[in-house]
Parts: sequence; structure tokens; C-alpha cells
Amino acid sequence: MIILGIDPGLRTTGFGVIEKHGNKLRYIASGTVKTGSEGQLPPRLKIILQGVSEIVGTYHPDCAAIEKVFVNVNPQSTLLLGQARGAAICALVHADLSVAEYTALQVKQAVTGHGKAAKEQVQEMVARLLSLPGLPGTDAADALGVAICHANSIDALAMLGALAPQLQGLRMKRGRLVG
Repeated sequence: MIILGIDPGLRTTGFGVIEKHGNKLRYIASGTVKTGSEGQLPPRLKIILQGVSEIVGTYHPDCAAIEKVFVNVNPQSTLLLGQARGAAICALVHADLSVAEYTALQVKQAVTGHGKAAKEQVQEMVARLLSLPGLPGTDAADALGVAICHANSIDALAMLGALAPQLQGLRMKRGRLVG
């Protein structure tokens, strides 16, 4: 299974492509889509949309995962980041890919073992997990981390999906499942 991870950004959107074989992960590619820091918003969103579409066309992933937007101190920055993320998601769903979403905390937890990891720790662990000869750039490392997080979650999600019909009608009472 080929997984595309996206770390959305208005200036720089990171991408990472990995392959999952059982429990093994293999690096395929990573990089960035750059829009620059100047210019009108719509043309920059178009660059993200076209860039992600080109990546999908090149690597033909089976599924995709993207980092969720967090609310930061500046609401305007959060809104702009959300629009960049929306452009990337549009490219992914236009290619008929399923898109999973993960918070930065979930990604850091999956890659480093704790959710408060620094960017450098994520870079180091991504390089180790994928046996890379050097450290990827921060945006590419974050995107590869998103893909790794999804790769680790796929099996658990499949098991939950298989259990779902058996769990219908059950409810929780005092912390226990009851029928």
C-alpha cells in the first residue's frame, strides 16, 4: 500500500510518500510544494492544488493522510492555513483518494513516542524509521510523519471496522459494555 502524507502550509506544503508492506515501511519520495510568501491568495492556493495533484499523478498513492489545522495565536494565520489545507484536500479527493486526518500531537506520538517532540526529534525518528541516509527537511519530515502515523493506524482502523457490526446495539454503563 502506498501512502501519501501531507503537511499543509500556505508558503510551503510538505509531502511524503511511503510504502507499507505488512509491518515494514519503505521510503519512496518526499519534498515540498512552494508558493512563496508574496502574492494574492487564490494563485497560491492554485499552486498547492496543482502541486498535490501532480504528486498524486506521479506516485499513485492508495490513500492519503493530512495534518489537521491547530488554532494558533493569530486567527488570520489559522484561517489562511485552513485554506491551504482545503486546497490540498480538494486535490486528494478529486483523485478519489480516501483522506485520513491526524493532529500534530497524534503524528508526534506515532513517530517519536511522545506528543511534545521537537521538530528535530521528528526529523531524526523519520530518518531512522525509513532508513534514510540523511535528515529530510522539516516540512517533508512532518509529511512523512503523517504518512507513518497513518500506516500505523491502518491496521487498528481495519480491526475496528470489522468489529463494528458486532458492537451495534451495545452501550456503556459504568465503564462496561452492556447489551
